[in-house]
Amino acid sequence: MLSPLFMNQPAPAGMGPSVRGWVHSVETGGSVDGPGLRYILFLAGCPLRCQYCHNPDTHHMHDGAPSQSTDVLAEIATYADFLKRAHGGLTISGGEPLVQPEFCAAIFRGAKQMGLHTALDTSGFLGAHADDHLLADIDLVLLDIKAFRESTYRTVTGVPLRPTLEFAERLSQLKKPIWLRYVLVPGLTDDLDEIKDLAEFAAGLGVVERVDVLPFHKMGEYKWRELGLPYKLKDTEPPSSDLTWRVRECFRVQGLPVA
Repeated sequence: MLSPLFMNQPAPAGMGPSVRGWVHSVETGGSVDGPGLRYILFLAGCPLRCQYCHNPDTHHMHDGAPSQSTDVLAEIATYADFLKRAHGGLTISGGEPLVQPEFCAAIFRGAKQMGLHTALDTSGFLGAHADDHLLADIDLVLLDIKAFRESTYRTVTGVPLRPTLEFAERLSQLKKPIWLRYVLVPGLTDDLDEIKDLAEFAAGLGVVERVDVLPFHKMGEYKWRELGLPYKLKDTEPPSSDLTWRVRECFRVQGLPVA
């Protein structure tokens, strides 16, 4: 649900012109999408169609509510002191935030003016939409690399892999910290040779501070049913603890911290 505060708070001074965007929802006490406690802004719209998507209700931009960046920043400002004391900040997630790069840029700029740590949660597929000015206001990128073979990636997401890898390489050149995320789905993203290649690639970037191996679950399946969409993974079970350990070990062998 959108916070009613979007409509009740005065815009912070000096935040620049307002930009219109589409917001799906907010979370005001997130603890897994970046360091500390986070204000998480979920934007609507995503070009990927991941088989395990937890939020298929964010696929289309108009699935969200029209919002002005100044109104969003006004709400964030009410949490700013608390977020700083909690060693947290702002994370923009989705959907895919880079569907709306101008909206993201306006909100990240305002957040930095408040002194907040900023994080972008992205698949990287639309990384070309993030210009250097936008990235300059981002302290951390939570990069979801869904697979490391072209064929697997297309099966999982419906889009090509290369744009995501190019974005990762660009972040490396910019020395922008990355937390890498990998969803482990039995029978889909569990090929250890492929994962070892991804781990080698990630280590070579030189900016991956942490790897999160996320065991598949079906907590979002009900949303697919509600939307009348077929859920291809309805018969897939979560990975075993042994498989999860072996996948995490692939990254550890490359010297990467694994959460």
